[in-house]
Amino acid sequence: MLDLYGPKFYPANKTTVAERYDWAKAWLEGQVGHPRFRQHFAVHETEAWLLSEPKLLPGVVSKALPGKCNQPESVNFNEPPAKLLERLYKEKLGKPYKKLIDGADLFAQLSPDVAQQKCPSLGRLLQDMLSLAQAASS
Repeated sequence: MLDLYGPKFYPANKTTVAERYDWAKAWLEGQVGHPRFRQHFAVHETEAWLLSEPKLLPGVVSKALPGKCNQPESVNFNEPPAKLLERLYKEKLGKPYKKLIDGADLFAQLSPDVAQQKCPSLGRLLQDMLSLAQAASS
């Protein structure tokens, strides 16, 4: 799994989440060329999954989230979820958002069911993993 936000290899005309996801998935799977290889992306870093449950965030941060966070994977590339949390933690709490500390603590409380409902790419990853596990056990 890669983060969709990080790589810089997208063609210039691939600007939306869906365009980048579909193109990069097909391109990487084509590069590997093996039928058992499946590429998945974390759309906008794992922090998108954290935004799926705003009640886990500190109250002042949660209240400051823009409405577009109802669908965390639709947040744009200009201020993806990790950058948004960095800004809001600094503005509202006067301290930095620490991915390895704050993110890990929040992630431990996250409901996978809620996250996959609000983050379709995560849902596809989890469904693919479940399908592979079920196929391997039969």
